Amino acid sequence: MKLICIGRNYTEHIKELENEKPEEPVVFLKPDTAILLKKQPFFIPDFSDDVQYEVEILVKINRVGKHIDKKFAHKYYNEIGLGIDFTARDLQSQLKAKGLPWEKAKSFDGAAVVGNWLPVSEIDEVDAIEFSLKKNENIVQKGNTSHMLWKIDELIEYVSKYFTLKIGDIIFTGTPAGVGRVIANDKLKGFIENKEMFSITVK
Repeated sequence: MKLICIGRNYTEHIKELENEKPEEPVVFLKPDTAILLKKQPFFIPDFSDDVQYEVEILVKINRVGKHIDKKFAHKYYNEIGLGIDFTARDLQSQLKAKGLPWEKAKSFDGAAVVGNWLPVSEIDEVDAIEFSLKKNENIVQKGNTSHMLWKIDELIEYVSKYFTLKIGDIIFTGTPAGVGRVIANDKLKGFIENKEMFSITVK
């Protein structure tokens, strides 16, 4: 399985990182080794002094598909989740300045938190999902999928032009504003509406 990640999908997050608004989705991949094992803490890697959290709505693909039309995209998932795209921001900035790929900053071991899953049938509207991240019991990020530049079904249509989607693949749909640095002993909890989807400790 693969993790397909979307960057710059919320306007306010684009502004906070002083990036340009893209004309089409920004796509990058994480390997399955990036997934943080269940019940394990997140260890800050020794190659970064500025690892930042980015909470995101996740979509788990349940059918094989290629060149999927947006109007059929809803047939390719029946679960929605929440996770974190950890980013070594200092390393990412160095790589971007040199025009190099981001993978070392985005795809290292443990850089992808995948929380619990909710059936789509329990969600009123996938294009209006409220989600949030608490750090040490304080809300640091809040988002709603209605604010995405490209909605879930549009993302499935777009990425399936380039990659065959397979059962178990996960799409990270982008992060809202409010990203920030983690330090040892931080506790991060993610929520869809009022349901806790994950809880991790930083080491």
